[in-house]
This record gives sequence, C-alpha cells and structure tokens, in this order.
Amino acid sequence: MSERIAQSRFFNRLFHMIVPILAWLTITLPVWLSPFHPAIVAYFILSFNIYFFYKSAVTMYYAVLSYKTINFHQKISYISKLNKLGKAKDIYHFIVIPNYKEPLHKLEESISLLAKMDYQFRKPSVVLAFESREDEALMKANALIAKYKKSFTSIIQTYHTLKPGEAAGKASNQTYACQQVEKLCKRQGIPFADTLITIADADSMFPKNYFSYLTYEFIKDSGRLYHFYWAPVLLYNNFWQLPFFMRMQATLSSIFRLAFLSQKKKLIQISTYSTNLWLLKQLNYWDTDIIPEDWHIYFQAFFKFGDKVKTLPLFTIINADAVYSGGLFKTLVNRYEQEKRWAWGVSDIGYALVNSFKDTSIPFMTKTRKILYLVETHLLWPTSFFILTVSALIPPLINPVFKRTVLGFLLPQFSSFVLTLSTSFLLVYTYLDVKLRKKLKQKTSAYSLPFLIIQWYLLPIVSFVLSSLPALDAHTRMIFGKKLDYKVTEKV
Repeated sequence: MSERIAQSRFFNRLFHMIVPILAWLTITLPVWLSPFHPAIVAYFILSFNIYFFYKSAVTMYYAVLSYKTINFHQKISYISKLNKLGKAKDIYHFIVIPNYKEPLHKLEESISLLAKMDYQFRKPSVVLAFESREDEALMKANALIAKYKKSFTSIIQTYHTLKPGEAAGKASNQTYACQQVEKLCKRQGIPFADTLITIADADSMFPKNYFSYLTYEFIKDSGRLYHFYWAPVLLYNNFWQLPFFMRMQATLSSIFRLAFLSQKKKLIQISTYSTNLWLLKQLNYWDTDIIPEDWHIYFQAFFKFGDKVKTLPLFTIINADAVYSGGLFKTLVNRYEQEKRWAWGVSDIGYALVNSFKDTSIPFMTKTRKILYLVETHLLWPTSFFILTVSALIPPLINPVFKRTVLGFLLPQFSSFVLTLSTSFLLVYTYLDVKLRKKLKQKTSAYSLPFLIIQWYLLPIVSFVLSSLPALDAHTRMIFGKKLDYKVTEKV
C-alpha cells in the first residue's frame, strides 16, 4: 500500500512539473541548441512567429465578433422573454461574494447595482462570504444588511474558518458558503436543480439585465444541469485612476476576455460565473486545497460528467476594477502578484493529467483536446515574450558560422517584420477599447486619445514585467515544489 502511495505521489509531482520544465526548455532553447543545430532553432522561431500572427488575427476577429454580438443582445428585452416563458418564478438565485479585507465602499458599490436589477420574479439572495479571521467582517456585514436587506430575499453572512489542508482563497471560502446555502435549501425544500449560484468578486459590477438574461438562457438550456454560464469581466471600472502603463494591461486583459467569449468550443469561465447548486453538490463543491478555482471547477465537472460539461457565453459585460493600490510601486507589486496567482493555474495541468489516466469513460481525443488547450495556454504565457523579442538574436551571436548563412541573416529581420505586422492589430484593439469604455460610461477625451496609442510602445516592457516574469515565477515555484500563498489583490 505504501509503495502505491509513493508511486502516486511521484507521478502527481511529475505531471505538475511537465509544463513548467517545458517552459524553461523553450525559453533557453536558442542558447543550448544553437551551437549544434542553429537551423532547427531558426525554423522553430520562424514557425512560432507565424503562429503568433495567426493567434493575433484570431483574437482580433473574435473580439470584433463578440463586440457585435453584445450590441445585438443589448437590444433584447430578456425580462419580456421571461414573462412569456412563465417558469422564472421557480428559479432561485444566490449571489455568493467571497471577500477578505475588501473595502466596505467597494462591496456597497457592487451590491447597490445588484439591488437595481430588472429581474422581476423571486428576488435573489446575497451571500456575504467572509473569512472569520477578518476582524471587521461582522461590522461590514451588519452595515450592508441594514442598508440593503429590503432589496433581496435575504442577505446571508458566512464566516469561513481555514481548516488544515485548505488553501486560503476563493475556493475554500466559496465551498463553505455554498454548503450553508445547501443547508438552507434543504430546510426550505428548494430544489438544487432550480437553484442558480452566481460567484461574484467584491468589485463585480453586473449589468442591469444580467439575471434576466441568465435565467432565460438557463430555462431554455436542455443541458443546464451540466453547464456554467459566463459573461466577460472587463477591467474598466477604475480605468482613469490607473497609472499610464497599467491602462494597457487593463485593455489587453479586457480585449482577450472579449475575444474568448465567442470561442464557444474552448470557453471556460473566469472569475465571475454562474451554475446550478445540483452540479456543485455533485462535485462536492470546489477542491479546497487549490488557489485558482474557476478553471479548476470546470475540470472537476469535466472529469465527472465528460463532454456534457460546457461553459456557455452570456453576451453582456460585467465591469470590474483593475489592480490599483494608490501608489505606483505598490500597484506594480500587487499587479505582479495577481498575475502570478493567475499563472498558478498551471497546476490544473497536473490535475487534468492525473485524472485523465484514472478516467476511462471519457473518449481519449476529448480528454486530449482539453489537456492540449490547457498546455497551450500555460506554455505560451511565460515563453511568448522571449521567443518574440530576443530568441531570433541569439543563434547568430552564439554561432558566427550560422550568421553568415542566408537563414542566419534573414532570421532577425523576418521575426521583426512579423512582430511589426502583428502589432497592426493593436489599432483595432484601441478602437474596441474606446467603444467598450463608452458603453461602461468611461469616456475618452480628445486629449487622452494620443496617449492610448503611444502606450503600446511600452508593450514589450509591460508584457515582460507584468505577464511573462510573474508566470515564469509561478512555473519555477511549481518545479521546486514551493507553495504559493493567496494574497488579496488590493483595489482602492
């Protein structure tokens, strides 16, 4: 028995290390392979450049498609459609807001919008999911309940105490909160399958029709028991407060999420999403020993129910804050830590590989496609910057003979050309950025417009410091078996 446990731990550790090791091998490939096979390195870099151009074009296409589709859905009155269905009265909503040391005004801002929803049927219940170790949690709960209790069916307060083996963060907090919702539903005879759980961050600003739209899609969806529902969370709520270079990060994150929305076969929920209580109960809720919980809960469901599990798009916009801590340096540190925490999702690959070997009911190719998508996402995250910016310069420097060949001469020039061509898509991103912020009442003055274009010149530096480097940090920690502690992202 002990030998089996040791083998299991070995393979679990190995599977978690595979992609982080691949990331380091990819980044250093031009250094260790150029002395022997510089042509192979050159063809790898050229292939990646073409691939990057393709990915940039695809992102632009889907971002535009999502924007147009959102415009279309904004004209639809989902509350009128629900009235015709007549089944909405049977649906129960619980909005779970896991939070720790969030400013009271930030919670108030989000809850005040929830109180103004156009949803006319059974009022949602709000679950204020606090951590018991926060001294001010009770004060915040009392203040919010006193102000908003008439706006909802109920405002439930939960206080999660961290148990041995649990990781601090959303997963353990949400699990405890939803277990309390489960108990309430049992007491009141509320069917789990008719109960929608919406996970919201403290700064999630829902559109007025979100719950009408969600409820309509849920009722019409024949496979609703196995589905998640997601609208993109765009980081524009505090856009003009951000330091100059941080605005570019907010824009890129928002555009990428927008593009993700229309890629229905690949879609997996991020940050703020909805699903039913029955599905969560079947999964025993979130694994409480992990940090990035959104993709992880999807794969928990996938390895239990197979390809019946999907994330369905909601073509509307949830607004939220980008990282801002007041001062420039503090904002930088917090943004770095946030990106590192997101990149810790590379741990999902080990989880997926382990479970793919355990499960024999899901078709091999179905599992393989999911895992390859995970690998692609987390391998490109820390490596793209290096391949696109410095890799093409290394083979001619390390191998002077190769520099005198036609391929050695053309490699840096071709790489530069493809990269320049790809950056032309940034004009479309800038246009979408302005239009999206206009929808969210974040206007762009004529004075600020040139700066929105000039900022892209800082893209290589910002991408390195606030994307590739923290991702590589997370991957390196994974290789050496160092844990990542959850740090709350400060948003003032």
